[in-house]
Amino acid sequence: MATRTAAARRDEARAAYDAFVKECPTSQLLARISDKWVGLILSALGQAESGSMRYSDLGRKIPGVSQKMLTQTLRSLERDGLVSRTVTPTVPVRVDYALTELGGSLGCLLSSVKRWAENHFDDVNSHREAYDGALATT
Repeated sequence: MATRTAAARRDEARAAYDAFVKECPTSQLLARISDKWVGLILSALGQAESGSMRYSDLGRKIPGVSQKMLTQTLRSLERDGLVSRTVTPTVPVRVDYALTELGGSLGCLLSSVKRWAENHFDDVNSHREAYDGALATT
């Protein structure tokens, strides 16, 4: 049996969408969606009463996000097909963002992770304090 080079194995893994291979497209997609701004933007859009939000509303809803990061993240989400951008030619111009069907399917998952973090932060923080305390005594 012929041996394969590391490059050949990586190419085969990439073709099989193995997220544990750095060059795999799924690994790159996981890196994108694990960004904190992505999760918060998708979660905010998923909670929008009208189904869409204006740029300024998103900026107010998400504490700490800069205009630059909000713009870059929205553009990347639009490029990936997770968010749609609708421009209404009024004075001033109105721009609305909404989840696409694909974005909604991911938004549900990320909203669950957000809720988990909100519900379990005290538990995690207690474990951190106990761990740090144990390190201080050694």
